[in-house]
Amino acid sequence: MSERGALRAQLDQLWREIAKFGAVGGVGMLVNLGVFNLLRHTTEIPVVRASILATAVAICCNYVGFRYFTYRDRDKSSRTKEMTLFLLFSIVGLVIENGVLYAATYGFHWDSPLQSNVFKFVGIGIATLFRFWSYRTWVFRALPAREAVASAESFLDDSEPQRTRR
Repeated sequence: MSERGALRAQLDQLWREIAKFGAVGGVGMLVNLGVFNLLRHTTEIPVVRASILATAVAICCNYVGFRYFTYRDRDKSSRTKEMTLFLLFSIVGLVIENGVLYAATYGFHWDSPLQSNVFKFVGIGIATLFRFWSYRTWVFRALPAREAVASAESFLDDSEPQRTRR
C-alpha cells in the first residue's frame, strides 16, 4: 500500500470514529439537556447544580455508548483502569462544561432559561473537544498492531470447526 493510500485509510478511520463519537455524544447531549431542563423547571435546585447532575447522568449513558459502539474494537484488557480514566477525564469535562455555565450565570448574571441553555450548550461543545482527545488517547486505546492481529487470529482459530482425523 502506498503512503498516500495508508494516509487515506487512516483519515477514513478517523472520520468513522468522529461520526460514531458524534452519534453517542449527540444522544448524551440530549440526555444532558433534557435532564438539565427537567431539573431546572420542576425543582428549586440551583442552575449549576442541576447542570452537574444532568452531566453525571449523561456521563453514565455515554460510557455505555462509547464502550459498546464507538470504541468496541479497542483494548478491553483492563476495564478497571479504563473506567477510572473515563471517570477522571469525564470529571475534567464536567468542570469545563459547567465552568462555562457558572461564569455566565454568576459572573455575568445571564441566567434566564434561554441563556442557561445556550451556555450549557457552549460548555458541552468545548468539553466535547477535550473528551474526544482524552478518550481516544488515554481511555479507549487502540491495540498495538501485533496484538490486534494475534487477537483476530485467535478468534478465527476458535471459530473454525474442529476436524477429526480418521
